[in-house]
Formats: sequence, C-alpha cells, structure tokens
Amino acid sequence: MALTDLPLDQLREYRANVPDPADFDAFWEGTLAGARALGDDSVQASTVEVDSPFQAVRIEDLTFPGFGGDPIRAWIVRPTGATGELPAIVEYVGYNGGRGMIGEKLFWAAAGYVHVIMDTRGQGSGWGSGGHTPDPHGSGPAVAGFMTRGILDRDDYYYRRVYTDAVRLLDVVAGLPGVDRDRIAVTGGSQGGGIAVAAAALSDVPRAVMPDVPFLADFRRSTELTPREPFTELVRFLAVHRGTDEQVFETLSYFDGVNFARRISMPALYSVALMDDIVLPSTVFASYNALRSDDRELVVYAFNGHEGGQTAQWLKQAEWVPSRL
Repeated sequence: MALTDLPLDQLREYRANVPDPADFDAFWEGTLAGARALGDDSVQASTVEVDSPFQAVRIEDLTFPGFGGDPIRAWIVRPTGATGELPAIVEYVGYNGGRGMIGEKLFWAAAGYVHVIMDTRGQGSGWGSGGHTPDPHGSGPAVAGFMTRGILDRDDYYYRRVYTDAVRLLDVVAGLPGVDRDRIAVTGGSQGGGIAVAAAALSDVPRAVMPDVPFLADFRRSTELTPREPFTELVRFLAVHRGTDEQVFETLSYFDGVNFARRISMPALYSVALMDDIVLPSTVFASYNALRSDDRELVVYAFNGHEGGQTAQWLKQAEWVPSRL
C-alpha cells in the first residue's frame, strides 16, 4: 500500500466544494415525516428474545418500520443482569454487510451499553455472515451494487431509504425499555460511518457520533479519483449514461456526508486511514472539516488502508464516549 491522497497538512485544511441544495432540509423533513406516518399505520416495532449460548448478554431480534413502513431488522444486545436505564450505541454496517449472526458483536454490551446493530436493506451478501432485510423497492437502470439504484431521482435513490431506516431505528431505540434516551450514540465503519453521520444530522436522538473511516462523502471527488469499488459503480454508470453527470451529482448532493456534517454540532470522533484506496482520506476530512461541533477529534492511521484502526479505534471510542453521554 501507499499514500492515496494529499499530504496530511493539506488534508487538514481541505474543504470540499459540495453544493448544498436550498431545499435539503425540507426534502429530509418531508421524507422522515412520511416514513413516520407510514410506520404508525403499518409495521409496529417488536422484539423477540432469542436463545444463545452467551450467558453474559441478552439478545433480542428487533423488527421496526423503516422507509415506506418496510420491516427492518436489527439485533439488540444487552448486558445480562443490568439494572436501570443504560446508555446505548446504535451501529450501522459497512457496504454489503449485514447485521450478521447472534453474538458476533459483543464489544459494546461488554462495556456496559445496550448495543443495537441495524441490518442494511437489500445488503448482507458481500462479506460477514449475512443480512435478513430485503429492499422491496425497484429502481431504473443501475450498475450492479447499490450506489446507482434510483440515482437519477432523489426520491428514488437507494440511500434515501437507508438513511430513513437509520433515523427510524433511533426513534425506536429512544423508547426501548432499559435505554436512557438521553445517552445514545451512533457509530459505524465505512458505509456504516456514512450512515451514522446522516443519522446524527437528521435525528435529535443521538448525543454523539463516531464514524470510522466513513464512506459516502464528497461524491464528485470520490467518483473522479477513487480507484476501487464501490465508487467505481458511479463511474461505470456515467460511462454508459453519458450526459447524466449533472443530474447524478445533483441527486447525490442530498445524500453527501459533507452536507450532513454541516448540520452536526454534537461531539464527534472520526477516524481516517491515509493508505485507504476505497474511501479517500480527503473525503473523510471533507466531512470532518464541515462539522459545526466544538468537541471533535479525528484519529489518523498513517499506515493503514480501509481497515483503519479496527480494535485500536474501538477501544478509543470506548474511552471517548462515556464523557459525552
């Protein structure tokens, strides 16, 4: 591996020129209001406790209404024997991963939190041990993958549904028994980090955001310069659908992590890897540098690729987050 982007001193000063649509907030307010109304009339949030060999935690299978009232799945992992209301960590998953099998993620419960891991609709077959949530919505022409599904219309774009699911999960977590609604943080790696940034901007539930090597920001730069998937899905789409680039990037401006970061003032802990050729470091800095947060930190892994800090970063999160909740 080698350095994939600008020198670190230039990265620290990098500001992305991402258009901020005049109706960005109205678009998302309308989207979320519609989802909440449908959720009230269709699928109701429900939990089922599942049997597991893990004696130190209690695991529940959560189904909740997401975009369009669609049923979305998540795991809830709680420390066994905990009393009173606990803080919660809501985690979103990386690109084409799923929530996995029971007991795969015990870190946050072991640290004393209620840990909720959201399945990503339609994903879960690229790595890990699977997902359990379909995406029942179609789209127009698209490249294999998820980045271009519905990309010619903001209303149809795949991540409109995913970001809405993420916010609706927070609505549910805030009302879960045993959760202190005033002590909830959001996190995730790669795509999960990008979703966490969007959820932090769109919901008043979380008190802190911890995106790890976050994806889904500074879309035009990412599309033009990133050598590896999944941003190359956008390149392939534009190579075939010549002349749609302005329409595509207009759609993407409603889903860009830079525009969400511009609306975040809560404590934020980011990470970036300088040899990352999947999420270019400059695009992480673009999101981080757009934050309005006074309490913010970015951990730099100079010799890592997209794996980032892994356990080192998770331990950093566990040290950082208690004083923010």
